[in-house]
Amino acid sequence: MKQSSPISQQIIDQVTEWAIMHGVAFRQPDSSAKHCPFSFAPMTMPREVFEHLIKVTPLLTQLISRVSEDHDFLQSALADVAQADPFFARLISLHRQAHGHALQRLTPARKPLLIMRTDFMDDRQHGAKVIEFNGIAAGMAPFGQRATELHAFIRAQWPSDHANWQADQQAKPAPNQGLAQLASAIATTAKTIAAQVKVSDADVQHQPTFLMVIQEGEANVYDQHLLEVALQKLGVRTVRRTFKQLSTELTTGANKRLMLANVGAIDVVYLRAGYQYVDYYSPMQQESVCCQTLSQTRLFIEQHHVAVNATFSQQLATSKIMQMILTTMPVQDFARWGFNFEQAQLIKSVLTEMKPINAETINWFNTHAAQHDWVLKNQGEGGGHCIFGQQISEKLQQLTPQEYSAWALMQRLYPHEREALTVAIRDSKQSIISGLVSEIGIFTAFFDDSPLTEMNGYTGYLIRSKPAQENEGGIYSGKGILDSLALTASDN
Repeated sequence: MKQSSPISQQIIDQVTEWAIMHGVAFRQPDSSAKHCPFSFAPMTMPREVFEHLIKVTPLLTQLISRVSEDHDFLQSALADVAQADPFFARLISLHRQAHGHALQRLTPARKPLLIMRTDFMDDRQHGAKVIEFNGIAAGMAPFGQRATELHAFIRAQWPSDHANWQADQQAKPAPNQGLAQLASAIATTAKTIAAQVKVSDADVQHQPTFLMVIQEGEANVYDQHLLEVALQKLGVRTVRRTFKQLSTELTTGANKRLMLANVGAIDVVYLRAGYQYVDYYSPMQQESVCCQTLSQTRLFIEQHHVAVNATFSQQLATSKIMQMILTTMPVQDFARWGFNFEQAQLIKSVLTEMKPINAETINWFNTHAAQHDWVLKNQGEGGGHCIFGQQISEKLQQLTPQEYSAWALMQRLYPHEREALTVAIRDSKQSIISGLVSEIGIFTAFFDDSPLTEMNGYTGYLIRSKPAQENEGGIYSGKGILDSLALTASDN
């Protein structure tokens, strides 16, 4: 294993100052900023693996796009989960209000804007496989681009120090324009919607407007602001609101325009909230049904001429249970959504094996399975929803049959561990880590089932790395660090 000298504190200080100055930071409770933890040099990946992901991910996005608009399939396939998970039941109920049922379909006015991050790990045995789809609050594309720029800054300013910690001296940085491409995709969509719904001379003066729905008091605001600044440079006005604020500020304008008080017509709504019950909870509301008022605000949005990410349909289509359904589905069934046999095989090649929870699966797991090779997942988004190893049997024993449908087993992935030592910088201090593993998120953007970039919807990537022994790799709440990617000619 390669040994290298520690980095001087002077360099560490300059690099962390660059990070904060360029928005690679989290807001603290006292409104100060703290830099994100990051690596000093990028991870490496064989070029052919990365190019394969760039090829297959837009197909996955197109699949999710079409599944999300197949409302009969969504409602029939996910009916059991609604009985097992209260939040999922709320989403299904809202979806039925928006789209009706099989005998009487409704057509909401909203247009689907699918901004998706598909997370992969490159397994040692099975190759690159999907961990999960992120169709709501699919953020951090700005951080992905900034991490690439951060490593370019280090390489230019301190080439010898960077070289000491670069695993492969021949590896070439993988270009990453995640922030710029995502902003361009959203701006294009906003301008398209604005042009489609002009109803008066006043609309000629309308500036395309982007609404970001946010959580109260969240820490990951700089990633969001980076996207807003990029949109503003492209001529798009940006505003931020919580669901609580929107519940009293939205109205309907002419031609079903979505109107925001003191702002005017909205063209794009981008949800960075809405993936958990607490996003809809307001203690001020006297409700017989929890979270009904604020979730109805989201329904109100979808009933207007506006591009929305994520729609109810998209959130359901990117759920863990839908991932399992698609994983276990025969290749031939993908023809339902317009995919030929070769395309379906390519999609299936990156889907990780999953199993539904039922009495038969539980018996198999307890008696025959290599238990450490599986992960138990519920329908929760974000970190903290996975159970590993012996704790799986304990959890399965606690579940009632009515709860089975909210859970699924997924084959555990064991990605390649980084052979070279890595410097991680956290709180302006360095630590040397061995056996780092990485997760790569591929961003794509589609509008109304059409790709929004020249690379078939691909917009950029996000690398998060963590020690192999850690289960939670989140940048903010886990042991993860922000990283970038350098490509090698072959798998050394």
